[in-house]
Amino acid sequence: MDRRRAQEWLDRYVAAWETYDAESIGALFSDDVAYRYHPYDDPIVGRAAVVASWRGEGPGEGASTRDEPGTFEATYAPIAVDGDLVVAQGVTRYRKAPGDPVHQVYDNCFVMRFDDADRCREFTEFYVLRPS
Repeated sequence: MDRRRAQEWLDRYVAAWETYDAESIGALFSDDVAYRYHPYDDPIVGRAAVVASWRGEGPGEGASTRDEPGTFEATYAPIAVDGDLVVAQGVTRYRKAPGDPVHQVYDNCFVMRFDDADRCREFTEFYVLRPS
């Protein structure tokens, strides 16, 4: 993995989130991915389980509900790449409805490991609500 490929993956991550397209989500992750919405969660294991969780169709302790189109925007960038390990930092902004002012801002950190096909095989998210 390198910074360019990591950024491309992060851009695809945001695009998949915006559409909730099962194929786009699944293409991000390895068959045996271990995905954590919070560092203290037991992982959601397997691509199909992660896709279902993202789409609000399956179990996933700590998973957020499906976001409505136009109610969020996100930008993430790699800050460290070491072999298959990538650490990314970013910001997510939420609106109550499309066109409304931003009402919540989260600062995010992702810790990820990738396979040889640039699919994420381990994903852990850390986030904090920015004070208003």
